[in-house]
Parts: sequence; structure tokens; C-alpha cells
Amino acid sequence: MMVCLLGFATACRAETQWIEPFRTEIGEFPDRFLADTMDTFVNKSNLVVLALAGVASAAMCSSGADDDIAEHFARDSDFHGFWDETANIVGSPGTHLPVTALWYAICSEDGDERGKERAWTMMTALAINGAATLGLKAIRHNDTPNGMSWSWPSGHTSSSFTVASVLHEYYGLKVGIPAYIIAAVVGYRMMDTGDHWASDVVFGGALGLVVGHTIAGKHKKLEAEGFTVVPYTTGRDGSGVGVGLAKVF
Repeated sequence: MMVCLLGFATACRAETQWIEPFRTEIGEFPDRFLADTMDTFVNKSNLVVLALAGVASAAMCSSGADDDIAEHFARDSDFHGFWDETANIVGSPGTHLPVTALWYAICSEDGDERGKERAWTMMTALAINGAATLGLKAIRHNDTPNGMSWSWPSGHTSSSFTVASVLHEYYGLKVGIPAYIIAAVVGYRMMDTGDHWASDVVFGGALGLVVGHTIAGKHKKLEAEGFTVVPYTTGRDGSGVGVGLAKVF
């Protein structure tokens, strides 16, 4: 019995090793969130992209293009049943956040610091994108084609493109391209089912791209031939300063 209890306690400790670093990250999160938000939305290039997407979105709405596209999908819808629900779940922020939290927990348990940092960067990007999306929805407060509220911009689309952009930054086009395709399918589905206007999807996609690339690009560690460049000091007083190459095998 004692052996069983000790084994159970050891297993419980092993399974909760990620909690302490997570608490530390949570404590530092407000400062990181604010800094990353400022870096994203004060950047002139990002503001130009968002402004152009906003102009395109407004033009689609005022010209009647939104209505025409919505009418087309109302007559000829492609997503039904299983595929409709699958795309809805895959593209939902309510899916992205828990999956990212699981990624963080697994990397923390395995001692994978690089993976843990990437997961936390994804979490930060999703949080900033979510806050920006909800803020814009509250300001615009328009209805979707199927009569739901808070239409612009599309949260499913912006979150999906945030995920794709972060994955692209960290893992290159071999992961980025499939992720972008999935994000595009999610955006298409939002129009196809009448959950969003085309203008919602256009701006949501631009927002996700800007947030994901900016934040992941900022936190991406410099790597060379599979090694991570890290600070390096020598001497008891730390007088020798340089860089080192680290790699986990």
C-alpha cells in the first residue's frame, strides 16, 4: 500500500510540473501582453496593412459586394453537416486556446524550453488578437448575414490566421502553407454558412496575419543550423561576455 501511495504521489508531482512555470508566466503576462500589443499596433507597416484592409472591407460593404457574395452563398452553399461543424471547431478561438495550453503543458513536462516558449508566444498572440477582435466587434456592432450580432471582423478567421502566421514564423512554409490553407478554408466557411460577410473575413485575415507575424517574429530565437544562439558569460564576475550555441538532443 505504501509503495502504491508513493508511486501515486510521484506520478502526481510529475504530471503537475508545468504548473509552477505556468504561474510564473501568468505573473509576467500583463507586461508581455502590453509590450507586444504596442509593438504590433504602433508599427507603421502593420498600420498600413490594417488600414488598407479596412478600406477594402468598407468598400465591399458600401458597394454591395458583401450582399452579392452573401446571396451567392445563400443560393449555393458548400458546407453542410460534418464538414461544416469540423471547420467551425477547427477555426474557433475556443479550440485554439486550449490546444495551445496543452502544447505548453506537454513541452513543460518534457523540459522542452524552446517548445514551451513557442507555445507561450502563440498564447500571447491569440490573446492579443482576441482582444483586438472583440474590441472592434463592440465598436462596429453590425449583424451577420444570418442575423447574429458582432459580425466585423470574423473572430474565427483572425484567430486561424494568427495560428498560421505563428507556425509559419517558427516552422517555415512546410508547416505554414498547410496552416494558411486551413485558415482560408475557415474563412470561406464563415461566408458560406452566412456567419460572416466577406468584408468581415478580409479584415479578420489581415488582422491575424499582422498579429501572428509581429509577435512570433519578435520572440523567435535566432537559430543557426539547428542551434539556438544564447547569451554566454565566463568568469566568476561575469566579465567574459559572448554568445553560445545550444541544441537539445
